[in-house]
Amino acid sequence: MSDSLQTLGLIAGNGKFPILFARAAKAKNIKVIAAGIRGDTSFILPYLVSRFSWFHAGDLKKLFEYFRSAGVRQVIMAGQVNPKNLFDEKVEMDEEFRGLFAALADRKADTIFKAVAERLHANGMELLDSTILLRDYLAPKGTLTKRAPTAGELQDIQFGLTIAKLMGAIDIGQTVVVKEKAIVAIEAMEGTDRAILRGCTIAQNGAVVIKTSKPKQDDRFDVPVIGPKTIKMMTKGKGSCLAIEAGKTLVIDLDETLRLANQANISIVAA
Repeated sequence: MSDSLQTLGLIAGNGKFPILFARAAKAKNIKVIAAGIRGDTSFILPYLVSRFSWFHAGDLKKLFEYFRSAGVRQVIMAGQVNPKNLFDEKVEMDEEFRGLFAALADRKADTIFKAVAERLHANGMELLDSTILLRDYLAPKGTLTKRAPTAGELQDIQFGLTIAKLMGAIDIGQTVVVKEKAIVAIEAMEGTDRAILRGCTIAQNGAVVIKTSKPKQDDRFDVPVIGPKTIKMMTKGKGSCLAIEAGKTLVIDLDETLRLANQANISIVAA
């Protein structure tokens, strides 16, 4: 499908995911029309795309007009937008965003993203699978680090996977932190990194982190992502093992991620 793409709109959140996508698009000669979210998007991104403009989190109508003016018909969402924007009174929402929020049954991540996808469709644009150009960055199956999980860590992984899938099914989060079959932390709105640090710190040492896709994962948004920062949070909290899903989790900068994990004697396994 990517071979037929010529122009893509990019709604860019924080982290390296948007940068990774922009570089992959450039390598395939795909023109990227990027929309950056103030306070979230990296200042590096404007230099990697064909056209760039800044937006506030509540500028939905302006965003649609920007894409339409550039002839964008297909859009990618990459990177998280700070969830604090949902409660920040300083964030002004335009009429388009206010209408979207008023119609929401709840403010869970999937509910909001699906509503944005529907509004894009109503404005003549299609939201695509966010990993469409990044298949090579999906985690391969097996033990990725020098150290394999211990028997105890494998038991915690098996236990934690069940919990993670249950949490994902009701759209709470994708990450759980477990130690000796005790649930230490569950990711909510704070995001993966903070959940990992919180859980590993409570466990004191030897915590196992499990990050999975949702049972009905919509690959257009909220795809599981790990990278060097994930390992730095685990190292800071003295976590010992990270379990992810092969073929469903994006790994940002695999070489650096594995270097940091091996240095900290953290085991990473993709099942």
